[in-house]
Amino acid sequence: MTDSAIEYAAVFQALPGMVALLTPELVYADVNEEFVRVSGRSREQLIGHYLFDVFPDNPNDPAATGMRNLEASLYRVLATGERDTMALQRYDVEDPERPGEWEERYWSPVNAPLHGPDGKVMLILHRVEEVTELIRARGRSGGNRGGRARVLEAELYTRARELQELNDRLRQAHSREREVALALQEAMLPAPRQVGHHRAAVRYRPAVGALNVCGDWYDLVDLVGGDRIGVAVGDVVGHGLEAAGVMGQLRSALSAASRVAEGPAQALDVLGRYAHVIDGAESATAVTTFIDRVRHVITYSSAGHPPPVLVHPDGRTAFLDQATDTPLDARPDPIPRPQAETTFVPGATLVLYTDGLIERRREDIYTGLDRLADALRVHRDQDPETLADTVLLELLPPGGATDDTALIVVRL
Repeated sequence: MTDSAIEYAAVFQALPGMVALLTPELVYADVNEEFVRVSGRSREQLIGHYLFDVFPDNPNDPAATGMRNLEASLYRVLATGERDTMALQRYDVEDPERPGEWEERYWSPVNAPLHGPDGKVMLILHRVEEVTELIRARGRSGGNRGGRARVLEAELYTRARELQELNDRLRQAHSREREVALALQEAMLPAPRQVGHHRAAVRYRPAVGALNVCGDWYDLVDLVGGDRIGVAVGDVVGHGLEAAGVMGQLRSALSAASRVAEGPAQALDVLGRYAHVIDGAESATAVTTFIDRVRHVITYSSAGHPPPVLVHPDGRTAFLDQATDTPLDARPDPIPRPQAETTFVPGATLVLYTDGLIERRREDIYTGLDRLADALRVHRDQDPETLADTVLLELLPPGGATDDTALIVVRL
């Protein structure tokens, strides 16, 4: 049977559980027949109305948390673009035939995103399973078995409430750590104003989710002797404040080494020796390029990092992958790293990035590299600032990446 032969609207209405579609403003866009039946509200009382106007918390219960918990879950879905399964909730509902009288109800909700063509959350699928009758039936059981059932049910609900509160506290703690780590990263990365005269654009996008602050970094420095600049990016393995701290140490060390090194390979040699004595720098990667504007030459070296891309004015793209070596601190006794060079013509564009831009789960890395090359070729005539925004828009997945992304676009 083809898709065109399936009446999806009829399928939605016939779903056996309570299902509603909510807009990002938490307004009912549609509900199925089971939702209407179990909720005791008509479609007219639901469609087009704000969720919490229809189902507010019980004003007679000062300990009611159902509305707050559900709201937090829905906003998490909007922020992360990921499904959120809630713990068992007590969420009382006002009797539609007896205003002011509230019924004790128990629910098990799941909220899932529906993405639009632009990758943003267009609707939230709100599925609810009511378990009130199960709880009541156990409560009506006779004898000792009924007493034990009531105790177990009370214990289950208590543990569900505790789990919900614990999850909320963990999310708040992780959010605070993420904010501190991001602030630390911003303080240690060079500000765009410091590199504006180089016709360069820099972007940094943190990973989605409270636990995914990583150690990606970038750097642009003026080099000694002639019209030369050094451009580098790197990636520290790990998450949170520790990774951000290691990132700052490695970026500063490479920046200093680049100013006195004969070339990028020597700068990475120095950085590798420094990484050997830094806890948390194991398996960190970096790539650095020295750009000579007078000779129109790019000299580069990579320590296990994805290759930079050189985009020629005619649309040809070349990955600078002829001087790739192991990550920093990968060898107990470092040996000199390889170095290569390539020429460019004025108007070409050099792009450095971290793996968050190209890597996707269950996808070959070359697919991501091809996607990047295609985007750069198509939009090569854009100025660096616009091109950087375009690349992020086209390459980052819906809802954001699960790894940090650093990006530098330099017009040569």
